[in-house]
Amino acid sequence: MEALARTSARGRPREFDVDAALAAALRVFWTLGYEGASMTDLTEAMGITRPSLYAAFGNKEELFKKALDLYERDKLAYVRSALEAPTARGVAERLLEGAIELQTGSDPKGCLGVISSTACGTEAECIRQEVLARRASSDAALLERFQRAKAEGDLPQHIDPAALQSYLSAVVQGLCIQAGNGASVEDLRRLKETTLALWPGR
Repeated sequence: MEALARTSARGRPREFDVDAALAAALRVFWTLGYEGASMTDLTEAMGITRPSLYAAFGNKEELFKKALDLYERDKLAYVRSALEAPTARGVAERLLEGAIELQTGSDPKGCLGVISSTACGTEAECIRQEVLARRASSDAALLERFQRAKAEGDLPQHIDPAALQSYLSAVVQGLCIQAGNGASVEDLRRLKETTLALWPGR
């Protein structure tokens, strides 16, 4: 994305850092959810006018999708690393640790996807469907990894990869929700260690 965007406001050129503005929009959506974030909240955080926002990012829906792209690329990079772990248990460990690090850093707490998919009313159903579609893609990649683990003998034969994927995804989402509700780092790490202690196979 270009570092600078030029629009006109009352006939005068205006420049702003597109990447910084998008990062600011992401924080607003992450904190307030899609519906909770007003255009005033967004423009004030981004330091731009509404015409500048529309010119650079499109409408609110398109801005959210771009913010979601940034969230997945920068904040959820640990997911890609987790899928490359040599064992299924390693996948789980990396996913849980990555989620904990994200929730205990300087970013807003909670999961942007969960916040935006559960808080959407009928008028924002398209946003909910977008979030759910992206989650389904991530779940499919995790399922494929666990299916491979079972085929390689890394998971016991009685384990259903689909059920294991659903379980781990639920744990990660629950961890993020608990962090958003004020759970301590110690609480989150206990959840991680308990999950790994119950993990089937190696």
